[in-house]
Amino acid sequence: MLNKSLALGFALVTSVSFAQTLTTNTGTPVGDNQNSKTIGNNGQVLLEDIHLIEKLAAFDRERIPERVVHARGAGAFGEFVASADFSDVTMADFLSQAGKKTPLMVRFSTVTHQQGSPETYRDPRGFAVKFYTQEGNYDLVGNNLPVFFIRDAIKFPDMVHAFKPSPIMNNASDPNRVFDFFSNLPESTHMLTWLFSDYGIPANYRQMEGNGVHAYKWVNENGEVTYVKYKWVPQQEIKNLTQEEANKIQSTAIEHATVDLYTEIAKGNFPKWDLYVQMLKAEDFDKLDFNPVDVTKIWPEAVAKSVKVGTMTLNENATNYFQQVEQAAFSPGTLVPGIEPSEDKLLQGRLFSYFDTQRHRIGGNFQQVDVNRPINNVKTYNQDGYMSMRKQEGDINYQPSTNQPEVVDNAKFKYSKSVFPAGTTTVQAKIDKENNFAQAGELFRSFSKKDQDNLIKNLGGALNAVQNKVIVKKMIAHFYQADKTYGERLLKATNLKVSDIQEYIKK
Repeated sequence: MLNKSLALGFALVTSVSFAQTLTTNTGTPVGDNQNSKTIGNNGQVLLEDIHLIEKLAAFDRERIPERVVHARGAGAFGEFVASADFSDVTMADFLSQAGKKTPLMVRFSTVTHQQGSPETYRDPRGFAVKFYTQEGNYDLVGNNLPVFFIRDAIKFPDMVHAFKPSPIMNNASDPNRVFDFFSNLPESTHMLTWLFSDYGIPANYRQMEGNGVHAYKWVNENGEVTYVKYKWVPQQEIKNLTQEEANKIQSTAIEHATVDLYTEIAKGNFPKWDLYVQMLKAEDFDKLDFNPVDVTKIWPEAVAKSVKVGTMTLNENATNYFQQVEQAAFSPGTLVPGIEPSEDKLLQGRLFSYFDTQRHRIGGNFQQVDVNRPINNVKTYNQDGYMSMRKQEGDINYQPSTNQPEVVDNAKFKYSKSVFPAGTTTVQAKIDKENNFAQAGELFRSFSKKDQDNLIKNLGGALNAVQNKVIVKKMIAHFYQADKTYGERLLKATNLKVSDIQEYIKK
């Protein structure tokens, strides 16, 4: 009876047109549900956008264990051979010399529909490539179509909700919901034009193009940045299906593309794709009538000519679908030195969301699964968690440590700098006004004599238990710089002298 009353109440409410205020899960009103918070109009998205993070995190946890998107997929293994040396524009190791070979894994997929759905649906196709390079894994995650529906990740959960089955209509998809959403988003016009052409139904995975969709940054050893877009062009004939052809295939098979890929590779008919990039410099952006990092736009050839960078060959089928394809985990944030994300607002959100959904779907150690594991040595103090399989040994599980070889910063592997019109610069550097010690000294001086005595007794006792006296000296140098008396009392408690800590005192 209560449910019927509630249903009647909802029916009456929904029949009236009224304005609404969205809130977060904790009831806080949302000021803008369409635009992420960024550094200026074209800068990076800020992690402090709590609404964006909550929205994406909630979205990533909606399905267990199936992927929220790209649930249906097929995969294969192969290699990439670089066409030339591109070290003048990127430090990426796998592009450092002509003929260099890099093993890889590819997962093709449909996007919107669930596992077991027909591969003849009109839908973008995922085209995700995992390069196992000498400097870590690199995931080039894209689609068969060159653009996307939306340009900001804050809209992504809503878009997928609109595509997914109605929550009340017998769990069926409803075009009314899809077009209701896109009717309010003029930015989707370009993508919908692609989708509803024959490109919206590739004939199979072998004969379709691939696109990185987003703009990325290539960075050379001098820190010089070049913006790039990727495109995979099959050496096989590109082939799409009309709706009628798709309907005919669907009447007899729902996994025709998966079967086609597996069968052709098994026969030795190895599919190949040439990888091309288009390049732009940031100083050329203002000359264009569109934002080059807007994911709803392509870069015309007249603006940026395509350059071939290598060829991919798929020559090996998976031997276990679940272990090698279903557990394959991709993220546009899986990058290598020399390749960085652009300020594309959709890409910026995906950097968080894709890692987050894999941790939810497979677990916090998903990179340790064989298909996701790098071929180079992994050195990290991340530890434990479900299905921890990486070898862990020794007492030191933190860094920095005086008991371990010093970790030397390598400027080559630092992120590039981005300068914005307001003069704000993204850097990897210490903060201004570190002032590490002043407030500690103030706190010490604020203590009563008893509190100070107990502090010295407790801290001195703890430091006396430390075997490596260099560590003790470094620590006391910190406290000495906070307050001279504080440091001198700790020196006495540990049987050390001021001269023992002079080299560790900040100049």
